[in-house]
Amino acid sequence: MSLPRQGGHYLMIGGVQWLVDWGVMVLLSHLGLPVEAANICGRISGASLGFWLNGRITFAGNDTRIGRTQLRRFVTMWLCTTAASTLALGHIDDVFGLQWAWIAKPMVELSLGVIGFLLSRHWVYKA
Repeated sequence: MSLPRQGGHYLMIGGVQWLVDWGVMVLLSHLGLPVEAANICGRISGASLGFWLNGRITFAGNDTRIGRTQLRRFVTMWLCTTAASTLALGHIDDVFGLQWAWIAKPMVELSLGVIGFLLSRHWVYKA
């Protein structure tokens, strides 16, 4: 599959993931959950959706699979990007406040999404 086609699918699926992730994070932090915990809950919600959709649609091909190996790779990648996201948003919340963390989340996730695309394309979904 071509890079532009994969990129387009990744952006569409990523947009849905991001909406779920951001919505859960904002809702839970608004209800009083610390921003770090709310962020992790949001990322779990988005990741659950994204692993399957990206494996079946975005990166589907003869040299890709969705199995235990790919799930382990995905979880490893997810843990690293979640740690980076959570640390960044927690710091922003501490320094600037909750509303700035809400505003910053899309920018943080966009930068991590580029890293996620490259890792997914070249490592996570490879057979």
